[in-house]
Amino acid sequence: MGNVYDAWNSVKKKTEKTQRKLGIKARDIFWLKVGKNIEHEVYGKGEEFLRPVIIIRQLTSDLFVGVPTTSTKKENNDYFHTITYKNRKNTTVSSVAMLLQFKTYSKKRLLSKIGTVQKSEFDVIVKKLKRVIDPTCKD
Repeated sequence: MGNVYDAWNSVKKKTEKTQRKLGIKARDIFWLKVGKNIEHEVYGKGEEFLRPVIIIRQLTSDLFVGVPTTSTKKENNDYFHTITYKNRKNTTVSSVAMLLQFKTYSKKRLLSKIGTVQKSEFDVIVKKLKRVIDPTCKD
């Protein structure tokens, strides 16, 4: 298959040409083409380099802020938050929001919706994100 970065580059070229007019809203969880990144930066898995991402806020018609998730268990703290949600098969999924990896993404990277974060959990995630940005934040 060659270099993993070359494989991601091929997926990225196809993704760039994608026209996505998906409706998204805060709390949605989507499969997202994250790519292969450097060192400790989160990256996607499989041929499409996919990872579930929580939509935090739509910024423009094409951009949104998202928080990637992992199935690896992490201790709840200012940088990680465990959530559970129902997937499209109505199965309960446990996942960890990686708050320290939040980022702005293009909607072209989105593949399909897989769930929704409960409002109470989303509110905690937003409070923790505020503290990631401003450690003095008391909200």
